[in-house]
Amino acid sequence: MRIYEISKPNNTKDFLKKLGVADGGISIISKKMELLYIKIENLKTPAVNILKQDALSIGAELAVPSGVILCEKEFYDCLLIGTKRELEHLSKKEKAQPFGLKSVAKVLEELLHKKSFPIKIMGVLNLNNDSFFSGSRFSQEDAIQQINIMVEDGAEIIDIGAQSSRPGSISVTEDEELKRVVNLLDTIRDKELYKKVIFSIDSYSPMVIEYALKCGFSLINDITGANNSAIIELATKYNAKLCIMHMQGLPKNMQDNPTYNSVIEDVDNFFREQIEKCETLGLSRDNIILDVGIGFGKSLEHNLELLKNHSHFMHFGCQLLIGASRKSLIDAIVPTSVENRLAGTLAIHLKAIERGATIVRCHDVIEHIQAIKVWEKLI
Repeated sequence: MRIYEISKPNNTKDFLKKLGVADGGISIISKKMELLYIKIENLKTPAVNILKQDALSIGAELAVPSGVILCEKEFYDCLLIGTKRELEHLSKKEKAQPFGLKSVAKVLEELLHKKSFPIKIMGVLNLNNDSFFSGSRFSQEDAIQQINIMVEDGAEIIDIGAQSSRPGSISVTEDEELKRVVNLLDTIRDKELYKKVIFSIDSYSPMVIEYALKCGFSLINDITGANNSAIIELATKYNAKLCIMHMQGLPKNMQDNPTYNSVIEDVDNFFREQIEKCETLGLSRDNIILDVGIGFGKSLEHNLELLKNHSHFMHFGCQLLIGASRKSLIDAIVPTSVENRLAGTLAIHLKAIERGATIVRCHDVIEHIQAIKVWEKLI
């Protein structure tokens, strides 16, 4: 006989199937194996007390501050702890409760029924000369060779941009942006390279975006988060996917003392509003990708909070993109140059994948492919 502790399986259903558990038991047991921690902020005190009792009645737990039972304050933060099966039961109970608990039930349901997507690597290719990492900059003449290299290395998406969005950068005109990229877009169209790989246009210029879509591009990477309705309309017209990124401010001023009441709540509210806007304009949720915008109007603490809680944003049912490649938050943790931030990048991106990211935007394609393949074997 051997007895030893194991780590929680990443895929509990597959683990139970390999163990030989009957199909009916797999569904029941897998839900008991997944312990979830749900933080709820600013919940009305009566709702906290009701939720506490309901959680305990089904075997879950609600951690609350002292003073809740005496209603010393109007609102409290609390931590809900339970298995997936317990929280599914709890969400049904809270649908009939007052004091905002119906909204709690709705969010719980979203969190408990997350979609899964395959992991894809998005290679970065810049046609401007002022991106923060020189290794991503290419001339229009050299870009085709780099595209072929990234495809051979395993990239499934290539993100092409012609305007820097580094902190402090100043935007260029639409005409200048198009001038920088037009020859490459024409070549991609003429050689039908879009049949080999998904092309993404990293732009918030409707003129540049439409030109790219006409050349076979099928993804719009909008750092302004669909602020311009014309971009949503283009995505709808061409049946393209739209990546909505959160950014506080503009590149030229976004790192000037970024401030949030709650970075998780603020980014979540932004995504909810933008998704509703997209759906109103005819873009389905299946064509929406979300990016929390690491380094775009965030302090180190904000970035870390978003990374630690990245799986929260899965409740929208959209793919999540992570793009922390060689960014300055690595330097803020371990001082180093841009050229020496690959190890830190891989650490961040693997953790983000573990917490729901399915599109990884990076400068180093082959290194990410290798790291992810090893990581997948380990889990």
